[in-house]
Amino acid sequence: MNPVSRRQFLKTAAVTAGVTIVPRHVLGGPGFVAPSDKLNIAGIGCGGQGGGDLGQMAKENIVALCDVDWERAARTLAKYPDVPRYKDFRVMLEKQKDIDAVTVGTPDHFHAVAALAAIQLGKHVFVEKPLTHTIQEARVLAKAAREAKVATQMGNQGHAMESIRVLCEWMWDGAIGKVTEVHAWTPHPVWPQGMVGRPAETPPVPETLDWDTWVGPAPFRPYHPAYLPARWRGWLDFGTGGLGDMGCHIFDHIFWSLKLGAPLSVEASSSIFVPGTMDWNKPKNTETYPQASIVTYKFPARAGFPPLTLTWYDGGLMPARPEELAPGMKMGDTYGGALYIGSKGKILTGSHGANGLRILPEKKMQAYKRPPKTLPRSIGHYEEWIAACKGGPPAGSNFDYAAPLTEIVLLGCAAVRAGEKLEWDAANMRFPNLPAADQYLRKDYRAGWKLI
Repeated sequence: MNPVSRRQFLKTAAVTAGVTIVPRHVLGGPGFVAPSDKLNIAGIGCGGQGGGDLGQMAKENIVALCDVDWERAARTLAKYPDVPRYKDFRVMLEKQKDIDAVTVGTPDHFHAVAALAAIQLGKHVFVEKPLTHTIQEARVLAKAAREAKVATQMGNQGHAMESIRVLCEWMWDGAIGKVTEVHAWTPHPVWPQGMVGRPAETPPVPETLDWDTWVGPAPFRPYHPAYLPARWRGWLDFGTGGLGDMGCHIFDHIFWSLKLGAPLSVEASSSIFVPGTMDWNKPKNTETYPQASIVTYKFPARAGFPPLTLTWYDGGLMPARPEELAPGMKMGDTYGGALYIGSKGKILTGSHGANGLRILPEKKMQAYKRPPKTLPRSIGHYEEWIAACKGGPPAGSNFDYAAPLTEIVLLGCAAVRAGEKLEWDAANMRFPNLPAADQYLRKDYRAGWKLI
């Protein structure tokens, strides 16, 4: 019995028998199957964050594991010694027909090709942030998932937190009036960036690593430890820099609470690319993101919301400390934060899910009468996706939500690379004032790899 018919059979059997195993309010209403009908999940990328994602789904059936480096993924592989393992997800999807759903916890450049291949086979998908490496990929994935009617979720885990819902309720209650300005920041990158050129050395590839498959759809280059693990985030061909790493977390509560759509324009300034030199004849960087950048977005008025300027800072750069912040109080948290500026006050938050949010000044925080809870609370970020896979409501950061959020992040990455103000024509996916920058919206794929 194939996975789809197996799930459908158990759903029908439960309904016919009139059996309710778990209270309906936990399951999300009609259409759910019993929790005992576990998903068959395969992991694509099982070391690092990908392994962490799978750990959150351990109550389901983990039936296949795929990673290009079995030493990097050793901890996860050891948890499932009898589960088939692969180094190429294409081989896994071809050979193993019992897979219901997949997680994708690979470097950014790999997200779209792996996720789309699974979607086209009718698999549900959980993809780490940022959803994709390019804006074109984000649109392709969202459309494909919608058409295939599969359950999706992006790994911006703060979207399930209580604090992001509280922030939305406060903002919609007018806690600080009309918000026209937001500043957001992260100390990342915490890996090398800002280099011109690639490493010249060509050390041998570690025996446990399938380097050709790791490069995947990107242009091929020789192996070097400058690229992995984690250091790939700074390289243009593989990652999306500090903004791509943290933007889907920190922009999430801004995007949701202020009901943002596409911006009108985006522009960026950044640090020089060759640390410690004043040689203006050095070539322009074409390999990595800069050490630090500032990105400014302009958003139009939305229903009930005025025009907004959103400014992003990374690499240790920060907005000015608000005068209302009491001495000794920290701005944000270890991973960053955001400052909302409204006509009646300010709100300061941490990074993920608006944790640590405070109204400024403190006397306004103490005097503010909290509005009622109007947003549904989450059962958990991973649990939302698992429930959606079993017939429940869409997960909170499903691709119809995650793709537009990711687009905003990736527009900032494009502006950093372009070095000029970019006007954004979202409907036609182009920069009308600088067509040369359209190259940053999409990419070519190496022979043997494809997106569509």
